[in-house]
Amino acid sequence: MARTELAHGDPTDKWRREAPILPRLGGTDGRGPGDEDTGMSYFDELYERHEDPWGYTSRWYEERKRALTLASLPERRYDSVLEIGSSIGVLAEALAARAEHLLAIDVSAAAVERAARRLAALAHVRVEHHDITRGVPEGPFDLIVLSEVGYYLGRETLERTLRGVRDRLSASGELVTVHWRHPIDGLELDGDAVQSAVAGLGLHRIARHEEEDLLLEVHSRDGRSVARRTGLL
Repeated sequence: MARTELAHGDPTDKWRREAPILPRLGGTDGRGPGDEDTGMSYFDELYERHEDPWGYTSRWYEERKRALTLASLPERRYDSVLEIGSSIGVLAEALAARAEHLLAIDVSAAAVERAARRLAALAHVRVEHHDITRGVPEGPFDLIVLSEVGYYLGRETLERTLRGVRDRLSASGELVTVHWRHPIDGLELDGDAVQSAVAGLGLHRIARHEEEDLLLEVHSRDGRSVARRTGLL
C-alpha cells in the first residue's frame, strides 16, 4: 500500500481524481472518507485493475525510497523482521537479504498472492493476508517496517496499531517508518501527522531523513548510534 496509483504525469493527479471515493482500511464495503479506516475492498479493486498499482518496479521514486530505507537500518542483519503493508513484495524481497526470518503482511489478498509468487524461492520469508487494524502479528520482532501505511487508518486506529507495533518489538527492536508528505485528499491524516503519532510511542529516534516528498525515521528501544553499537565510540 502506498499513497498514489501509477499514472502518467504528476503522480498526485490520480489521487485527486480518485480520492473522493476513497474508503478506509478495516471496512469491507467501500465506505467514504468520513469513516474511520480505509476498506479492504478499495485495495482489492485496485489490484484487480493494476498488476503494480504504485509502480514499485518501475518508478525511480520507489526504487530510491527502498534504497534509503535499507540504508537507514542500523543493523547489518536482523533475526526477525515484520513488514506491514508489503504490497507485491518488492521491499520485502530487499529486506529478505538482511533478515533470518521475515513476515510480510498485507490487507489485499491479491497483493499477498503476487508477493508470495515473487518471494517463493526464499524459504525464510512468509507472506500472509492480514488486516493490521485487527491486531499486530505475534512477535517479538527485531525490526518492523511501516512504509506508507499509517494515513490509511483513522487516528484512533493508528494510535492503537502503533501501540501494538511497539509492544511487538524485541528488547532491542527497531521501527522504521516512511511517509509520503504531500496532501492526500479524502484521508484524515497525512504523513507528518502519522509521524507525530509515532513520536508519542516513547522510543528513541536514532535517524531521520526529511525531504519535500517523504519523511523517513528510525526509532529504537536501543538509543545507541551505529558507531556506539559497533565499538567505534
